[in-house]
Amino acid sequence: MSTIWLKILPYIVALLLVAGALFGVYRHGVTVTNDEWQAKWSERDARDDAAKATNEAAERAKEQSRQQAINKVVQNGQALIDTAAAAVTAANRESDRLRSAADGLASRIAAGQAGGHSCTTAASAAATRAVMVLADVLKRADQRAGDMAGYADQSRIRGVTCEQAYDSLGQ
Repeated sequence: MSTIWLKILPYIVALLLVAGALFGVYRHGVTVTNDEWQAKWSERDARDDAAKATNEAAERAKEQSRQQAINKVVQNGQALIDTAAAAVTAANRESDRLRSAADGLASRIAAGQAGGHSCTTAASAAATRAVMVLADVLKRADQRAGDMAGYADQSRIRGVTCEQAYDSLGQ
């Protein structure tokens, strides 16, 4: 039996060598294929990273452009608000003069009625009160109208500013 093994042993060794060589070739092919795929994946990742960086830079530029547009709209709106506030201040000065004139007129009428009016004293006092009430109503109406005009101007300017800021985002 040992002679049979001696005769078969070279074939078994040759078969093992061929199997080992085939396995080595297979492993080499797998390694080369994996290296090729890894290189392709690395190239793809590099392209993706470059595209991501380019896209982020473009989006940042858009964002900065939009922010600058909004800042300009806000500055313009604030300038309009400041102009409106100055106009309200000027209008209030004029209103103060009107109210002073109304007070002066009411005082003169009251003084004139007290001094030289031929009506009865009760009628004179009632007329004086009516003039004073009318002057007070005029003053209050003028003050309220000025306040409402200021609020309306502010609201309109703020609304227009908001609308312009929104429109600038669409560009």
